Amino acid sequence: MKLDILAFGAHPDDVELGSGATIAKEISLGKKVGIVDLTRGELGTRGSAAIRDIEAKNAANILGVSVRENLGFADGFFVNDRKHQLEIIKMIRKYQPEIVLCNAIDDRHIDHSKGSKLVSDACFLSGLLKIETTVEGKLQEKWRPKYVYHYIQWKNIEPDFVVDVTGFMEIKEKSVLAYSSQFFDPTSNEPETPITSKNFTESINYRAKDLGRLIGVDFAEGFTSERYVAVENLSKLI
Repeated sequence: MKLDILAFGAHPDDVELGSGATIAKEISLGKKVGIVDLTRGELGTRGSAAIRDIEAKNAANILGVSVRENLGFADGFFVNDRKHQLEIIKMIRKYQPEIVLCNAIDDRHIDHSKGSKLVSDACFLSGLLKIETTVEGKLQEKWRPKYVYHYIQWKNIEPDFVVDVTGFMEIKEKSVLAYSSQFFDPTSNEPETPITSKNFTESINYRAKDLGRLIGVDFAEGFTSERYVAVENLSKLI
């Protein structure tokens, strides 16, 4: 299956939090989108890997993505090496996306910046003919995505561009809250974490609203780019 967009996240819920509304909008425009999680989030303070598997499936259904896979890398301990790069290359060649979305280039959780560089490096390597990969005994063709964009996560990184996601925040919020074990729950007896506060849950909306304010729309999501962001002409700017 060829996809238009393939979104990678170090953990289940990264993609939803960073780019859920953008993905929902692209799907509404007829684009085929997939998600690949690097780990099962097994080191998360709340819940478990098994619970996260169910939550990720529910979130994917809410967004309407075409496919979701998990590479089963070690949460907290995966590294940017040949072994891990090859597994990501297999995903890129399998789905041949034009656009790849991945973790923030710098963030509070160490897996986010690690995952960001790992996926970015794999996107380049995936286009090299002499790197051979096989899936189910079949040799894959080389493929390099045209664009690699990084969504913004915990830190307020200055975006290189923003996407108007007005009308798609409700879907994003539902997909995020599908991870009910992770976020604000006044009845929970589990330990508190930086993302279990009510403020964090509310930030999903007010951060998007603030980015929207800056470009004159209701809501927006921000991204950074590894190359200059070009426009066809001046009238194409919002």
